[in-house]
Amino acid sequence: MSKVGTWIKMLVVGTVICVGGPAFVQSIRPTDEELFKRYNPELQRRSIEEGDRRAQEFDDYVNKLKQWSKSDKSIWVAAQEQQEQMRTQATAQQNQAKDDARIQREEMRKELLGEK
Repeated sequence: MSKVGTWIKMLVVGTVICVGGPAFVQSIRPTDEELFKRYNPELQRRSIEEGDRRAQEFDDYVNKLKQWSKSDKSIWVAAQEQQEQMRTQATAQQNQAKDDARIQREEMRKELLGEK
């Protein structure tokens, strides 16, 4: 067999593998609807109920990524800074709630002592 014939066979086999492989996988892969029909009824119901919430969470995450990517810093650094900022705000809110509860307790004590 000549070298040209070998090259042609190699190109044909390579093309069949490169094109036919993904085409075969695509043909046997089930669609989302087929997968959903295979769920049991409880999973179908839960999937329908949580679908909107999950889509919203994904959209929020993508929007955060877009916001972080606009920064001059790395996305990871911007995300870490935002998490630290959220922790600081949560701590401040907890401290404020504790102070409000303490003030309310003191006022209640004063009212009880004042009435006696």
